[in-house]
Amino acid sequence: MTAPVPAPARPARLRPGDRVAVVAPSGPVPGPALAAGLDVLRGWGLDPVVAPHVLDTHPDIGHLAGTDRDRARDLTEAWCDPTVAGVLCARGGYGAQRMVDLLDWTAIRAAGPKAFVGYSDVTALHEALAVRAGFAALHGPMPAVSVFADDPATRESLRATLFEPETVRVLGLGTARPLVPGRAAGVTLGGCASLLAADLATPHARPSARGGLLLLEDVGEEPYRLDRILTQLLRSGWLDGVAGVALGSWAECGPYEEVRAVLADRLGGLGVPVVEELGFGHGPTALTVPLGLPAVLDADAGTLTVDVPALL
Repeated sequence: MTAPVPAPARPARLRPGDRVAVVAPSGPVPGPALAAGLDVLRGWGLDPVVAPHVLDTHPDIGHLAGTDRDRARDLTEAWCDPTVAGVLCARGGYGAQRMVDLLDWTAIRAAGPKAFVGYSDVTALHEALAVRAGFAALHGPMPAVSVFADDPATRESLRATLFEPETVRVLGLGTARPLVPGRAAGVTLGGCASLLAADLATPHARPSARGGLLLLEDVGEEPYRLDRILTQLLRSGWLDGVAGVALGSWAECGPYEEVRAVLADRLGGLGVPVVEELGFGHGPTALTVPLGLPAVLDADAGTLTVDVPALL
């Protein structure tokens, strides 16, 4: 029997004047979008520093922001820099899986937990930080993505989580409603569904979501592909014993009624509470959701309530 999901160590909250590093572990970063995001961070009183290879593009593979080793070096050095209080991913895309095993995990563990923000492809790093370092993280918006620039509620959710985490312990938008009713308690984990499926059977992968409150969202996956992803998670046994499921946005995944039918069919048989459209992911508003914290999912109320603030 697989042990329940343990609660990782929480990082310290940010304070005005703190230095934060911006890294690019995945796809190429658009310069103008990054500049606008950095201005927002400065407006919060932070001192953002851009890692050396953030604006690189891989010389041969255009969907990567620089080489795997350069991207891994940037993240390791940022994490291990004692003057850096937090690490924010500039954007997602694809590429985190290629560099995650190149990170210096011994040094990262020794440096201790830091505020770490991202979503989408960054799910591969969230999982690695939880399993290989024992650190909590934040499933949240990134400074070079459009939702960060366009949606004030998205920015405020991240700002409050970083600086005043005790004020944002109850999460959920008005869109949230039960797909399967009920309440459940567990430790939050997950993120991008396709990345969780891609992580199965890889070195250091989380063996099971048993005992956890699983977050799921994705982008650009048609209903039949979502069916395949969820079926893989089911057939592998990875979802055995999960306590509850919180569903975010399914941007560019086709008509929502078709997506919803797949979600209900594949997740409804788990016998656990499932809430849909909680308000995180690739949608027009992306709440910041802590990963690695004990929480209560109330599908009927459409809320996820974390037991403790996301940052100390």
